[in-house]
Amino acid sequence: MPLASLDWVDRELADLDRKGLRRSLEPLSSAQGAVVEVGGRRLVNLCSNDYLGLAGDARLRRAAAEAALAHGAGAGASRLVAGDLEIHGRLEAALAGLHRAGAALLFNSGYHANAGVPAALVGRDDAVFSDVLNHASIVDGALLSRAELVRYRHLDLDELEGLLRASRARRKLVVTDAVFSMDGDAAPLRPLADLCGRHGAMLYVDEAHAVGVLGPTGAGLAEAEGVKDRVDVEMGTLGKALGAFGAYVAVEARLRDLLVSRARSFVFTTALPPAACGAALQALELVRGEPGRRARLHRLMARMKAGLAARGFDVARVVSPIFPVVLGSEARALAAARALGERGFFVRAIRPPTVPRGTSRLRVALSAGHDEAQVEAFLGALDEALALLPAA
Repeated sequence: MPLASLDWVDRELADLDRKGLRRSLEPLSSAQGAVVEVGGRRLVNLCSNDYLGLAGDARLRRAAAEAALAHGAGAGASRLVAGDLEIHGRLEAALAGLHRAGAALLFNSGYHANAGVPAALVGRDDAVFSDVLNHASIVDGALLSRAELVRYRHLDLDELEGLLRASRARRKLVVTDAVFSMDGDAAPLRPLADLCGRHGAMLYVDEAHAVGVLGPTGAGLAEAEGVKDRVDVEMGTLGKALGAFGAYVAVEARLRDLLVSRARSFVFTTALPPAACGAALQALELVRGEPGRRARLHRLMARMKAGLAARGFDVARVVSPIFPVVLGSEARALAAARALGERGFFVRAIRPPTVPRGTSRLRVALSAGHDEAQVEAFLGALDEALALLPAA
């Protein structure tokens, strides 16, 4: 029996229920894909980050299986102890090549990367400047670094410049999402890089939702904006458009050497399993060899953007497969998700604290595995769902 009473947990859960903020899991009984099975029903999947439709690809499955057979089910240890496998080095070399960087270093998730890298770059006498809508992992990484955390209004470079000018920090680190995960818009990387150059600040860009989607070769927003050589750290994930699992940073070789010794979320964790690395290597080959996937995705994005704009939703700044259908209250978002589920579409309601209060929404995400008929059918189902919602 527990030593303390946990009756307070019941009260907390009841409070979450009352506010419409209690989360629940909905297990899939199929592989990830454009259509998934949920609760015995096949639904069009519009809430995954599988942007290129690679998570269920047979070639990635085979590559994962072959890597496990060759290198084992698990790495067995941290890479600084006994877990540094040959396949880790091959994957890092391929990722450095994608980003045209001096080196890359693997992490076990985007959260691990964002939580661990800032503390290796800055400390108590320094400052981290973070867009107010950056991912929670970036905020946590800044707090863990013990540097001063300075947040600026979303995409407001005038405010950021004033904050940088006023700062007396020893080192300054500006961190931004490339594509913002709940709004689908992008950071203005070229003027942001100019700003960092003027004020001697390092620039860290989280490309999690941009790798595989943006740029001529799919290397992300920094490639698309032509500023790759002006970004100090590019963080990317292997579990979104690349369909596998894990994350990495692309950096100069000397910075990689520093991270190997100082990034606690790298040093103190078991290395990525070989299967994840094998799948990611195969995905990188497909990103390079099948640019038609990215082109198809962008055509679907254009159709969805036009359809949502025609229905009055603010998607003008969206440059990604992520579309915010902002409905306001938690109750409206939950009701819309249920109505769309009844009409054959798997879309989750996104509520505080993930998004600011009063901006609960559906986060609609496209995949290259979708087709135009599914986009049109969703827009029709959305019309029906909106007609059923309670008043705002």
